[in-house]
Parts: sequence; C-alpha cells; structure tokens
Amino acid sequence: MTGYGKAIAELPGKQITIEIKSLNSKGIDLNVKIPSMLREKEPEIRNILSSLQRGKVDLFIFAESTGDTPTYTLNKALAHTYFEALKELQREFREENPDGILPLVMRMPDILLSDREEIDPQQWVVIRAKVEEALEEVDKFRKLEGNVLREDMIRRVEEILSLLDDVEPLDGERKEIVRGNLQKSLDQFLATNGAARADTNRFEQELIYYLEKMDFTEEKVRLRKHCDYFLETLAETESQGKKLGFICQEMGREINTLGSKASHAGIQQIVVRMKDALEKIKEQLLNIL
Repeated sequence: MTGYGKAIAELPGKQITIEIKSLNSKGIDLNVKIPSMLREKEPEIRNILSSLQRGKVDLFIFAESTGDTPTYTLNKALAHTYFEALKELQREFREENPDGILPLVMRMPDILLSDREEIDPQQWVVIRAKVEEALEEVDKFRKLEGNVLREDMIRRVEEILSLLDDVEPLDGERKEIVRGNLQKSLDQFLATNGAARADTNRFEQELIYYLEKMDFTEEKVRLRKHCDYFLETLAETESQGKKLGFICQEMGREINTLGSKASHAGIQQIVVRMKDALEKIKEQLLNIL
C-alpha cells in the first residue's frame, strides 16, 4: 500500500502543488492539509482519496503566488489608532524617538489582513484533475510494488509445496522408526520380566492404532489445497488481501498439526522451514489491499 504521487496545477497568479503519500495500514486513514481557499472542497477531496481503500494517506496541497497582486490589505484605520496610542504613551514616558513607533505599529495585531482568495469553478476543475493525476501516480507506484510482492509470495507458497514433497519419503521412514522403537521397548520389557508373554496380534493392533493417530495424510492434502487456493486467489484482479489472510490462517493450522504429529527430527525441521516461509507471506500480506 506504499505509494507516492505529485502533480502541479498552473493557475492565473498562483501555482498549486499536490502531493499524496500512502503507507501501510489496516484501514483507510486520511490526513488532508490544504489551503483555506480549498477548505469547502475538503469533503470532495476526501471522497476522491477514499478510492485507495486502505492505507495511511497524507495529502498536501500548497498554493504559491506567481504574480504581483498583493494577497494582503493594510488596515490603515487601526494603524492610525495604534500610532496615536503609542505616541501618547511616548509622551507620558517622555521618550523622544518618534522614528521607532512605525515599525512597532506594523508588528501590532491585525495590521496586515490576509485576503481570502476564492477558487472559481473552472479553477477547481483544474485542481481536481491534478488531484486525480497524483492519485494515478500513487496507484502506479502501488501496482509496481504489488507485482514484486506477488512474485515473492508465489515463491514462498511454492517453497511450502516443495517442502511438503520432501515430507513424503520421510513419512515411511518415520513409521518404521516408530515400529522399531515400540518393538525394542517390548523386547526390553520381556527380557526383564521372564514370566511375561507378548500377544503378537494385540501388539500389531496397538501398533496400527498408534500409527493411525500419527497419520497426517489429511493434513498434507488440505495444506496442498490451501496453497493452490492461495495461488488462485492471488491471480484474481480484484483486491483480495483479507481473503488471502484467512487462507494463510488455514495453512498455518495444517502446518502446526503436521508438526505436532511428526515425531521425526527431519520432518520437524521441514515444518520449521514451512512456518518460516508462511510468516514471510503474512508479513507481505500487511502491504497489500
């Protein structure tokens, strides 16, 4: 959601500069700073900016005078009042420096009154067009960033799928290790308890039950489907940031369950790498709509 756009409008006697900056945010957060002559247009400007949908958006509009027309008025009546009051005060204090009164008068409140400029409808059409132009620049910036993020997330999802393929050969090995460990424990028990006997059929039943509890075939299938669904959603043209976030949550659940059932050092290491890739995807999702 990061972006920047700038446009300049040339009007008679003034130049209007429009800057728009956008940073990451969960919702739309607008901060508008505009000159007083555009204050009545602020609701319309905010409505234009809302098309960005999400992000912390700052809009700055600066107006600079380019002509010789004064933008202030001297309040002569008030200046005379100040001048006479200061002269009277000077006489009371027996000061004899009349040259110092005028500079002091010019610094008194409300001596220089700023003329409130009005924007006519035709000028507003030009300014509005420039605001939209700056907005288009922000959108282009966002799309360039979005393409980079998309490629990165595709690579991360493909990494998870590749790691899931690496689990397959270890799954069979894991079951043999579990079987061997259980058989070893049983043999040790029988060796220390000479009178005890083992029911082979019951042992096989318990072993099958234990292996079924450890089986994560369903988790692998669901994780692969979630990854495929993530890539399909990412390819859609409309903004799908929140939907992708939900899919990531489901991917995380399957990876966590796979890890809890693993009971194999190699698979646990693969799960850690999957979690790392998924966390990087989640970080990137904070930057998209």
